[in-house]
Amino acid sequence: MLYLTGIVIDLFLVVLLASKRNKSEADAILTVWLFIIGLHLFLFYLFVTKRYYEFPLMLGLGIPFPLLHGPFLYLYTSSLTQQVHHRALRFLHFLPFVLTYFLMLPFFFSPAEHKIYTYEHQGLAYQWILFPLRLAIIVSGIVYVILSLIRLNQHRKNIENQFSNTDKINLNWLRYLIFGIVAIWIAVIFTSDAYIYATVVVYVFFIGFWGIKQTDVFAPISPAPQMEVPPGELPGEDVHEKPAAGMPGEKTSMHKIKYLKSGLSGKEQQDIHDMLNRLMEQEKPFTNPDLTLGEMAQQLDVHPNNLSQVINSVAQKNFYDYINSRRVEEFIYQAGQPENQNFTLLSIAYDCGFNSKSSFNRNFRKITGLSPTEYLKHLRGSLND
Repeated sequence: MLYLTGIVIDLFLVVLLASKRNKSEADAILTVWLFIIGLHLFLFYLFVTKRYYEFPLMLGLGIPFPLLHGPFLYLYTSSLTQQVHHRALRFLHFLPFVLTYFLMLPFFFSPAEHKIYTYEHQGLAYQWILFPLRLAIIVSGIVYVILSLIRLNQHRKNIENQFSNTDKINLNWLRYLIFGIVAIWIAVIFTSDAYIYATVVVYVFFIGFWGIKQTDVFAPISPAPQMEVPPGELPGEDVHEKPAAGMPGEKTSMHKIKYLKSGLSGKEQQDIHDMLNRLMEQEKPFTNPDLTLGEMAQQLDVHPNNLSQVINSVAQKNFYDYINSRRVEEFIYQAGQPENQNFTLLSIAYDCGFNSKSSFNRNFRKITGLSPTEYLKHLRGSLND
C-alpha cells in the first residue's frame, strides 16, 4: 500500500509539472526524473508483490535505474543554478546506465521461465554483474551528491556577488532535495531493498510537500532574477587560486590572487572604491532592498566585473556582505537619532534596505555578533557610563 501511494503521488506531481505553463529546462529535467522515480517504484512494486509472474517481460528493467538518479539530480541542480556547460555532452552521464542494459541483454532475451527462476534464486548466474553494479550505484550516488553540492555552493557564491537580497533565490528547496538523496543513498549502503524503497516513497512525499509549498516548482510564476553577469565571466571563476610564480613565501590575500590577471591597476581600483564610497554616503543605494551589482555598476558607470573586483579586493567582502554591512551601519545610526525613538526597530531596518525580519536579524548578528536589541542596550549603557 505504501508503494502504491508513492506511485500515485509521484504521477500526480508529474502531471502538475507537465501541465505547468512556461516550463524551464529545470522543470523538464525534474518532470522526466519524477517519471523515472515513479516507474522505478512501480517495477519494485511488481517485484515485492511477486506480480512479475504476470509481466515477465518487465523483469530486470528496474535493476539499472539507480544509476539514473545521481545524473538527474546533478543536471537538475546545474540547470536550476544556471551552471549548464556543454549541453551536447550531457548524455555521457547516462552511459553507465546504457552499458548496464547492454550487459544484461542475454537476460532480457532469455525465456520467461529462465527470468523467473533467476529472480527466485537471487540472480543466479548473474552475480558477476550484480556485485559490480551495486558498487557502481553506490559510487555514482556519492559522486553526484558531491558534484551537486559543489554546484549549489558555487551558486551561493555567485548570487552573493550579485544580489543584496538572496531570500528568494537561496534555493533551500534544492538543498533539501540533495539531502533527501543523501538519505536514500545511506539506505542503499546500509539497509535492505524494502527500507530503500520506503525511503524513496518518503522522498516523493517530501518532494510533493516542499515542492508545492515552494510554489514556483509546480506552478507558473514570474521569472526569477537572472544573473546579470554571465556565470562564465564572474570574477574569481575558473581562475588559478595560487600565488604567482617567482614570489615564494609572499603572503597574498585570496581576493588579490583571484584577480591576478585583471586589467585594473591599483590606482584604478582605488578610484572606483572612492566613487563607491561617495555613492554610498550621498545617495545610499543600499536602501533599495532589491539592489543588484549590475544596478550599482550602472550608477557608477563601471563594468560589473570591475566593481565586483573592487568590492572583493579592496573592501574584502562579497557584494551581499558589503551592502548588508552598509545597511547595518545605517540602522545603527538611524536607531540612535532622537527623532526615530518612536519607531520600531523593524521599521527602521526596512527603511535601511532590509526586507524581512529574519534577514535583518541574521545580518546584524553576523556583523556585530549581537542581536539588534542587545547591541542597542550595550551601546546605550556605554553612553550612560
